[in-house]
Amino acid sequence: MKLITAIIKPFKLDDVRQAIADIGVQGVTVTEVQGFGRQYRVDFLPKSKIEIAVDDTVVEQVIEAITNVARTGKIGDGKIFVTQLQQAVRIRTGESGAEAV
Repeated sequence: MKLITAIIKPFKLDDVRQAIADIGVQGVTVTEVQGFGRQYRVDFLPKSKIEIAVDDTVVEQVIEAITNVARTGKIGDGKIFVTQLQQAVRIRTGESGAEAV
């Protein structure tokens, strides 16, 4: 399992949500955050942080979907980070591993 974290422009959030839903991803956590990257001025800009726990088999599909719909071609489009997810547990049922995501 992997945890995909994407930092995107807020107005792209609905497009990303729809794109990942179209490939079968059902669970997403969204946080409103602020940050800055390589621009010349160090001003904090509003961003949306999306966290998605997925099975290894769909990681590349999710990355491609996010990239395709979140890209504007302008500075500040964001980043995607992929990290290994050791364990996941669905609290309600006790399911763990891939069944929990």
